[in-house]
Amino acid sequence: MAGASEENPQVVERLGYLGLGLMGTPMTRRLLKAGYQVSVWNRSEGKVAPLVAEGARPAATPRDLLANSDIVFMCVTDAGAVEDVIFGTEGLAAAPGAGRLVVDFSSIHPDAARNLAKRLKAANDAGWIDAPVSGGTKGAEEGTLAIMAGGDAGDIQRVRPYVLAMARRFTHMGPTGAGQTTKLCNQVIVGCAMAVLAEATRLAVNAGIDASRLPEALAGGFADSIPLQLFVPRMAQGIHSPPLGHIATMLKDLDTVADVAQATSTPVPMASLAGQIFRLAKAARGADADALEIYKLSAAER
Repeated sequence: MAGASEENPQVVERLGYLGLGLMGTPMTRRLLKAGYQVSVWNRSEGKVAPLVAEGARPAATPRDLLANSDIVFMCVTDAGAVEDVIFGTEGLAAAPGAGRLVVDFSSIHPDAARNLAKRLKAANDAGWIDAPVSGGTKGAEEGTLAIMAGGDAGDIQRVRPYVLAMARRFTHMGPTGAGQTTKLCNQVIVGCAMAVLAEATRLAVNAGIDASRLPEALAGGFADSIPLQLFVPRMAQGIHSPPLGHIATMLKDLDTVADVAQATSTPVPMASLAGQIFRLAKAARGADADALEIYKLSAAER
C-alpha cells in the first residue's frame, strides 16, 4: 500500500471521497492509482459504478462513508450541497467523528466554512479542513492542482501525503476559512482573465488574424500565462466539451468575492465587472455551459 516508507512512516489511512463530479471523479482516480483504499459516495449512483470497477468501495450514505473512513474528501457544488451531505438524513454528522477529518474541496463562502466546521465539531467531534482547488478538470486529471487550505496545522500535515497524490501544490494559508478566502483571490484573477482573454481573442478574429496562434506568438512575453495557453485555443476553436468549469460556478465565486469585498471595504471594480459579464453569459448560454463561452457574448454565433 502506498504512503509509508522508512523515510516517511506515515500510517496509511482509509480514505473516502464524496461528490464525483467534474473534479471528484479524476481526483478519486488519482488516489486509487496511488494505491490507497478509497470508499466513494455520490448522490447519483451512475457516477459510482466506474470507480468501483477501478477498485473503489461503494458507500450507501455519507454517514457510512465517514464511518468507514479516517479522512473524507468532498467536492460538491455549493454551500447548500455541503450542508446537505453533512447535516441531511444519513449525513456525515450522523457518524462517529472523533479522530476523523473532513476535507472540503468545494468553493464556498469563508463564513460558511467556519460555521460548518464549528457545527460538525459540535455534532460528532470531526475535524475540518477547507481546501478549495484551482486548476480545473485538466489539473485534476494530471494531478497538477493548486490547493489552498485553512485549518489546524497538524491536520494539514496529516492529510498532506494524500492531497499530494491529487495536486502539485498544497499550501496552508491559516485557520479555518483561510483556504476559501485564498480561493476567492484566485477567482478574481481567473474570472477577470477569462473576460480579458475573450476580449483579446474576439479582437484578433474580427481584425482578421488567426486567434489560435496568439498563445504561440505571446509565449514568454509579459502577456503569457497558463490561462492564455489553455483558454484562448478553446475559445478560438469552439471547444467547450468537456467544460473546464461551469458558468454558474464562476458566477457563484465572483458573487462571493463581491460579498466579502463589501464586508471588508475592499474595492473590486474588475471582479465586479467580470461578475456581470458572467451573469450575462448565464442568461445567454445557460448555467451549465462552459465558462469560456463568455467569448460568444462578443459576437453572434458563427
